[in-house]
Amino acid sequence: MSTSADEISINYEEDGLLLVKEMDKVILSKGAWTTILFRYQNFSKATKEYGKDMYTIRRYQKRQGAYIPKSKFNISSAEQAKKIINALQRWTDDV
Repeated sequence: MSTSADEISINYEEDGLLLVKEMDKVILSKGAWTTILFRYQNFSKATKEYGKDMYTIRRYQKRQGAYIPKSKFNISSAEQAKKIINALQRWTDDV
């Protein structure tokens, strides 16, 4: 378990093979509840290659000194990511 938000990663390894490769992350908020936006790729055992970039927003709660995953939202495609960006840009332009 990670003890600081900066240590949190979604890299996932199984049998020495990195199946989920974290490409980048942005910490959106820190504290007792931490929110992180990740960019990552999944490894395909069939093609032996990493797939397209994917995105996920994850929330973690700090309990007893360690961050515990609590929820996640996977952005299904670059097209969906762009729609989210456009909506948020429109909503925040007026602020």
